[in-house]
Amino acid sequence: MKVFSKLQLEKYADALIWGLTTANKNLKKYDTVLVRCDLEGRELGEIVQRKLVQRKFNVVFRFLNTPGLERSFYEFSDDRQRAFLAAGDKEFYGKLNGNVYIHAPSSLTNLKGIDTKRQSQVAIARKPLLEIMDKNEAQGRFGWTLCTFPTEELAKQARLSVKEYAAQVAKACYLNEPDPAKKWGRIFKETMAIKNWLNGLGMDVIRTESASMDFEIKVGERRRFLGVSGHNIPSFEIFTSPDWRGTRGVYYANLPAFRGGNYVEKIKLEFRDGRAVKISAAKGGEYVKKIMATDRGAAQLGEYSLTDRRFSRIDRFMADTLFDENHGGRFGNCHVAVGSSYADTYAGDVSKLGRDLRKELGYNDSAVHWDLINTEDKKVTAALKSGKKVTIYEKGQFKY
Repeated sequence: MKVFSKLQLEKYADALIWGLTTANKNLKKYDTVLVRCDLEGRELGEIVQRKLVQRKFNVVFRFLNTPGLERSFYEFSDDRQRAFLAAGDKEFYGKLNGNVYIHAPSSLTNLKGIDTKRQSQVAIARKPLLEIMDKNEAQGRFGWTLCTFPTEELAKQARLSVKEYAAQVAKACYLNEPDPAKKWGRIFKETMAIKNWLNGLGMDVIRTESASMDFEIKVGERRRFLGVSGHNIPSFEIFTSPDWRGTRGVYYANLPAFRGGNYVEKIKLEFRDGRAVKISAAKGGEYVKKIMATDRGAAQLGEYSLTDRRFSRIDRFMADTLFDENHGGRFGNCHVAVGSSYADTYAGDVSKLGRDLRKELGYNDSAVHWDLINTEDKKVTAALKSGKKVTIYEKGQFKY
């Protein structure tokens, strides 16, 4: 089933390449770019590959495992197999300059019933590959972007027809604009002013209040807010990685989520002294607890984010984290991620942010990174280091 016109597909590919070349401004001819694609996203993947080749990049194209292959592995593998990394993986990822991921799942529940421990073992085994890419990104030698291609499964789980789902994607990614890449460039500049404002306030603590939560984070030393950096298409969030040790209060995710074959709904976390000490959910609560027990950092905060409704056209549940974490709607959204921090939120020379300094500054370390989204009407205030209090976000938009 054709979900996009040929012109829309070309525009989508252009937007992705804008994202990649914005995320890594040092990309040059004959650099190596990996394109990973689910089978159902092949139509877009082929166009992205062609455009990258035309730009003289060396492209490695890989289809991802089907739901059947993925389930067979997790169901029948043993501990040693789940800890396995192929010969040359570290060298390959160490030499990558770019990575494009086209998410087009044909199933969101294929791993339902699989022991969560097995999924965690694989995440832990592959963590060194992520660390290699993070290190290279900090040194300006690597960049990545990703997108979602509409599938019947995504549409079904979002309770839309495939045509309606595709229309939501096109709207969110500006595929009906004459030049989506140019539109993203304008949003990049407009959100830069907000990030500069936030970074100049000198914030100590941020408090987020809604009908269901009262939640505080400590921004931490030498932090900066980032966002709309090319890493995701679409992306409207403005985020930082706080000092996990200063997290306290109740956070509530009113948007449901699919993860690891499981559906979860209405997650509630109570933090004390930086850790989630009470974990519950209306559906999937035991799964949430298991994920947050993957390692010590999985029950601690790695990200805090706000999305301004003036930029985002996403106004409904999409059963896809990329879109849901960028929800605009009436009140924008706040989302946090339990698990790993983003090193590039360090306001100094990121290439010098070693393990010891990360620990000293309260950057969280984990094999998990799970975004949990709240779209309620909320007020966000900041206690500044000067002693003043400032409202930074209200009614879905920044007060800049």
